[in-house]
Amino acid sequence: MPFLAPLRIIARKFSSPWLVCIPLAAIVVLLCNTAVSAQHVIDVDALEAEPAEVVKGILDTVFIMIAAVLVIFMNAGFGMLETGFCRQKNAVNILSKNLIVFGIATLAYWAFGFAFMYGASGNGFIGLQGFFLISDDPATYGLDPFPAGLSIAVSFLFQVAFAATAATIVSGAVAERIHFGAFLIFSFLLVAISYPITGHWLWAGGWLSTLGGLDADGASLGGFSDFAGSTIVHSVGGWAALMGAAFVGPRLGKYQEGNTINAIPGHNMGFATLGCLILWIGWFGFNPGSELAATPNIAYIALTTNLSAAAGGVAATATSWLKDGKPDLSMIINGILAGLVGITAGCAGVSYFSAVIIGLVSGVLVVFAVSFFDKIGIDDPVGATSVHLACGIWGTLAVGIFEEGILGGNPVQLWYQIVGILTIGGFTVAFSTIVWLALKATMGIRVHPEEEMRGLDISEHGMEAYHGFVTESDTFAGSPKMSVGGVSDATRSSEV
Repeated sequence: MPFLAPLRIIARKFSSPWLVCIPLAAIVVLLCNTAVSAQHVIDVDALEAEPAEVVKGILDTVFIMIAAVLVIFMNAGFGMLETGFCRQKNAVNILSKNLIVFGIATLAYWAFGFAFMYGASGNGFIGLQGFFLISDDPATYGLDPFPAGLSIAVSFLFQVAFAATAATIVSGAVAERIHFGAFLIFSFLLVAISYPITGHWLWAGGWLSTLGGLDADGASLGGFSDFAGSTIVHSVGGWAALMGAAFVGPRLGKYQEGNTINAIPGHNMGFATLGCLILWIGWFGFNPGSELAATPNIAYIALTTNLSAAAGGVAATATSWLKDGKPDLSMIINGILAGLVGITAGCAGVSYFSAVIIGLVSGVLVVFAVSFFDKIGIDDPVGATSVHLACGIWGTLAVGIFEEGILGGNPVQLWYQIVGILTIGGFTVAFSTIVWLALKATMGIRVHPEEEMRGLDISEHGMEAYHGFVTESDTFAGSPKMSVGGVSDATRSSEV
């Protein structure tokens, strides 16, 4: 039939996979068009509100949008930090994890997490409404209508950035020996189920937010306090990372007979330093953005955040210098991050002086936490448990000590903080244990020793981050080949 001739020409020009893509693309376009037509876009002109209120609503939206982008950009910081702290033979694997985890987290939080965390039709334990962002009613997710409240879209975008951070923390603690697929499955389940449930307990008006009871109008008389997530985000990621590192086991050669701890140096401290700076900047979206509006308080939050980070870096530098005889760059990096994690819970309410104290304690704590986890056999290549778990707990307790707690005339607040830490930590440990054990019993979570020795870049991805670079540079310089991992132990003495 003549009219089929053009189709035969097209069929000869393209392979079968390309031909399959044509109808699939048509279906996707059709579905997208249907979805777009079904969504309700805010019509500012149709709003029955004062012009000043509309302008304020738009400013709030723009501010949270910018804050969300800063938090999302923190994935680049985590990627650079983790890659630099690990060996070059695993660089592709680490970069791949840190990049794809945001994609996995976005889909998991869109499908289940946002509804479990903020769904209004639920209870004090879990939300049960608005899966797949199917609802266009702000009340479904505990939001006021625009312009008084944020739109569903910008609220989701900001919250999913936090959810992805919790999953990314796990990556560093299990680096250099975990199966890529096992990590992705765990990340999906953490963001889809565990993180949103514990987040609901506080940030969606759950039971932790009302520990002190309710007044006659139904308002909370006091409860657990965690403004931007020292526990809700960082300790959750830290607990999950701790269990992952425990179940996957230490890297080959990390611990030797006689309780000897063998330092396994990272290959690029420039990457690690850049990652730290990116994270420091990203925190100005993380903490001020948690105000959820463009208020005058956002500058105050940014300053307490910066003061604590600075104090944490200085304290860690001094502590490692006194403890080990040298100012360790890896400890400077982790000290800054420790100060950032520590201030996250109380950044909106503590004084400048209190912020500095919180940072100083965080900086000292992280140095000794690294040694502690090494002594109990937890191999954490980047110090994720020391930074996010140990300092997340400290920062949450600090709220019960400073302005909102004992020093502010409210000693019961410290009890609320302890209850929150223990219950959220207990739930996360239980959930993580179940998932890690299930993965270990089915697909396995650790690569084969030969694959680990060769490097996950080759065994898991079939490519190298620095193809030919080491061999050519060593040959040119006339120096002996570098050991597996690409960096001799003489280049850095840190245990991180």
